[in-house]
Amino acid sequence: MQESFSEAANPPDSRAADPDVRFTELDLALVEALQAAPRAPWSRIGRALGVDATTAARRWERLRAGGLAWVTAYDAAKSTTVGYVEVRCRPRSLEAVTTAVTGLPWVFNVDETTGDHDLLLQVAAADLPALGRSVNRAIGGLRGVRSTRTRLGITLYGEGGDWRMRAMDPSGRAELATPRASRRAVYSAHMHDRPSPEDQALLTLLGDDGRLGYTELGAATGMSEHTVRRRLQRMVRDGDITIRCDLAHPLAGLSTMLIYRIAVPHAWTEATGNALARMEEVRLCVSVSGPDNLLVMVWLHGLHAIDPFEAVLAERFPLLEIRDRTVVLRSPKRMGRLLDDAGRATGRVPLALPQP
Repeated sequence: MQESFSEAANPPDSRAADPDVRFTELDLALVEALQAAPRAPWSRIGRALGVDATTAARRWERLRAGGLAWVTAYDAAKSTTVGYVEVRCRPRSLEAVTTAVTGLPWVFNVDETTGDHDLLLQVAAADLPALGRSVNRAIGGLRGVRSTRTRLGITLYGEGGDWRMRAMDPSGRAELATPRASRRAVYSAHMHDRPSPEDQALLTLLGDDGRLGYTELGAATGMSEHTVRRRLQRMVRDGDITIRCDLAHPLAGLSTMLIYRIAVPHAWTEATGNALARMEEVRLCVSVSGPDNLLVMVWLHGLHAIDPFEAVLAERFPLLEIRDRTVVLRSPKRMGRLLDDAGRATGRVPLALPQP
């Protein structure tokens, strides 16, 4: 997320999600197909699912319009300074504080949690001083905030763009399989190169709809279709952009989200981080500053799944120590999307870094 990623901010989407819209098995397979190939043509997506292109496109529009799933794009981790901010609120202030922080364009994720803090925020800035100023002033200065504690993101081993729904048939999954490089990326301590205005424009548009075609992107930016295609392919090739498909996970049977603070011996941090990131339950695995050197987020099928998951952790990672386990009560914001209590997208705050 670059400083002027979306300086010409679009107003939040006021579309109201339809409470009657639900996932079918084919819908979940469609989500996985778009997680694997978020910009693939409908003919390829349909072939992988065993349906025609028109059916795939129509079903996707139903999911998107109902807020159940969406494709978005954002800057790669290597260009951004990221912090994980624990916020404690004064009594009866949580709702007001949550509303305030979800409106900040550089706070890209907001989770309401159990435990010794009320909110966990994922925030971005151009460098360390900007991160400190923004957290201390814009968040710490909010009426109703009792305290904040920030952990700096260091190395990203896996994130939401790597996670898969695992609802497709193996043959369909093979149809969309592409070589995937390691997701390990070191967060930036300061912004090196700002993207060109043309790249910023593409990021802004794709943040709203990651499946916009080259013709639509060209018309919106004033560039030729050939230029748009070349620029976007270069951004993807160089790892400057992440395009991913998200969904309302509680309505897909994944009702429980947990955040773990984990400690492992320093020599084992990278190997453990990479292995954790490959587990099907893990949505985020990142090394962070502080005594608990790994932060891990998981999606599970219910509270009953916590003990079995932790038993697997104990068996596979004998040197791993769980220092804290936090259950997420709700997620009002994910990568700029505003979410209702069921996880459906109801609006968007375009991503942008804090101004000096």
